[in-house]
Amino acid sequence: MDIHWRNTQKPVRFLFLDARAFFGVILFLVHARMWVFVLVCFYIFMFWLFEKRGLSFESAVRAIRCWALGRRRPANSRRAIRNMVDFS
Repeated sequence: MDIHWRNTQKPVRFLFLDARAFFGVILFLVHARMWVFVLVCFYIFMFWLFEKRGLSFESAVRAIRCWALGRRRPANSRRAIRNMVDFS
């Protein structure tokens, strides 16, 4: 007996990558230019490398976001930090 709901958590794949990595291909089909083609190829290559290192698509996006933000991430923004006041 085949249980269909068992496979519902598997990632959707298209050829050799996660299907979400091919949104760039749709962008290229809509706006076909050489620079878009190069950008899409780089995009797909990067996510292929991340998958080879063992990261899923979501984990790769999270890793890129953490790398872009840097090490210092304060809990409050600069405008939310209150200045010291002397009421005397």
